[in-house]
Amino acid sequence: MFNVVLRLSDNRAAAADHMEAHRAWIAQGFERGLFLAVGTLVDKQGGGIWAYNCTAAELADFVNQDPFVIHGVAVPEIVEMIPARTDARLNFLKDA
Repeated sequence: MFNVVLRLSDNRAAAADHMEAHRAWIAQGFERGLFLAVGTLVDKQGGGIWAYNCTAAELADFVNQDPFVIHGVAVPEIVEMIPARTDARLNFLKDA
């Protein structure tokens, strides 16, 4: 499982120019079965993604295709976590 943080950069003003393409990229992440959840960081300084069902290299490649990353709107950070204990509803993550 991976936690992806997309921190807005000094180029955040360009976000509106790339928002439609960014949303399409998010939809593609769900369609490919990579994303479990996406959302806005509480401090409004970027976004977060929970991803799984891929390797670190595959996820990095996909994240680098995000229009926000391509156009320098956001800087990604990917952190891998191996779930050791989960709520029963998330047991599928322990097998991934």
